[in-house]
Amino acid sequence: MASMLEYIKIILHKVSFDSRLFEKELRKAIRMLMPAEVKRLKLWCYEHYSTVHLPVLNNCFPLS
Repeated sequence: MASMLEYIKIILHKVSFDSRLFEKELRKAIRMLMPAEVKRLKLWCYEHYSTVHLPVLNNCFPLS
């Protein structure tokens, strides 16, 4: 069975064409996950979407 983090990655990939939808789903994901998972999600998001959604990522993730 896939983890919640893996499921969220799939969702984010599917909505990545739309900035507003991507931000909405990312904010929802951050609320649902444990802090360690949020750190992993942050790394994954910056690795995969920093060229497309950098302002959204910088808005959603704290500067740490």
